[in-house]
Order: sequence, then structure tokens, then C-alpha cells
Amino acid sequence: MSDPHPHQHPHPHPHKPEADDFHDLLRFQHVWDSKLPAFDTATAPREPLTLFHRWFAEAVEAGQSEPHTMSLATVDQDGLPDVRTLMLHDADERGWHFASHATSAKGRQLAAAPHAALGFYWAAQGRQVRVRGPVTVGSPEESRADLHARSTGALASALVGHQSEVLPQYGHLLRASQAAWDQAQADPGADVPSWTLYVVEPAEVEFFQGDERRRHVRLRYRRDADGAGAVHWIRELLWP
Repeated sequence: MSDPHPHQHPHPHPHKPEADDFHDLLRFQHVWDSKLPAFDTATAPREPLTLFHRWFAEAVEAGQSEPHTMSLATVDQDGLPDVRTLMLHDADERGWHFASHATSAKGRQLAAAPHAALGFYWAAQGRQVRVRGPVTVGSPEESRADLHARSTGALASALVGHQSEVLPQYGHLLRASQAAWDQAQADPGADVPSWTLYVVEPAEVEFFQGDERRRHVRLRYRRDADGAGAVHWIRELLWP
């Protein structure tokens, strides 16, 4: 997807409509200016978690900004997709962890339809990881531990509450935020009953390695269970 003329930029056209200016600006963007790593799928591990940990560490080493951010996709009460960006809190044998208020839009959507998809994009290496599967809810103890493992600012943000609700005036947020900061500093163990830990149990995990000539490598892991309940992973290549 790299631009064959990365140093050429469109000249401004004051007389052109704004939509045309945007189209020119969009067309002259380019990606993957550096050499991308190879992905030998023959040496990939048998299960996806090990590979995810490895790719995450390599993204950090490559200088990827905020590699722990991800897109979370859910569906609303009408079955329509919804997506937002948030932070990964852990990835272990149970699945991929994140947290939010159970009363938020995502919390209500997950309560009604407990399935989700996650998307990571690490541009520094031209890599993506996609995770899909059912979502389980952590115990109250796990949710409290997650909340208090974070920073004072994160606790204050959780104490503000009202996530996804209509905000009448920005001043209301300023006052609520200051009160929450004061409470978080005075009581670092303050509880937020709506704070909930969620875990996406992977049914599918796909690893995408970009290629400058569009010969992208896609390796998908599909979870499979035998009659005895033992789980193993099916690995398969996908056309780009």
C-alpha cells in the first residue's frame, strides 16, 4: 500500500471544493515506508496466545505507539454493529481482557449479546491481529482488582461514572471529575460497583502480516473441541 512517489504531495487548489481537497489528501497518504518483517507460518506455534505475546513484544520493540489499544466491536439491541477503541488489560489462557462500566453502552450490549470482536493494528510492522469469540464476565473480586491495579486517574475516571449518558453541559463533567479526583486521592480503595472485567474467549484469532507487494500473509487459528471436551486449534492460511 506504499505510495510509489512518497515525496510528492498535491498542490493546494483554493478553487476546488473541500471534498476534492479531502480526496487529494487521502489519495497521497502512504504506509509501510520501512521494511516489513517476514512471517513464516510454518514455524508458528500451535496455539494463538503464544504468538500474540510474541507479536506484542515485537510491536513494543519496534516503537509502536500505544500497542495495547484495540478496537472492540459489539452489536446493539437492533443487531447493528458498534465499535470503539479501548485498552487491553491482559491476554492469558482465559482470553483477552478489558474492562468498563456494566451500565455503559458496551456493557449493555454485551449483556444482551455476549459476543465481541477485537482488532489490533501495529503499523510499525504492518501487522494486524483479530480476535472473535464469546464474552464472559469476571467475578466482582476480579473486577475490583482490575480497577485498583490502574492509576489514580483511571480510578477517578471510573468514579465519575455516567459513561455513554447524555452530558447536558461540559461544566458538569468538570465538577464531577474534580470531585472524583479528590475521592480517588483520599480513598485509593474506593469501590465502583458498575466496573466490570470482561474476557473475550477466542473462537478465532487471525494474524495478518502486511507485504509491500500485497502478498499479505494471513494465518487463522480456529478453536475446535473433540467429544471429550479437549480443545485444539486448527491453523489455516487465508487469501489476502
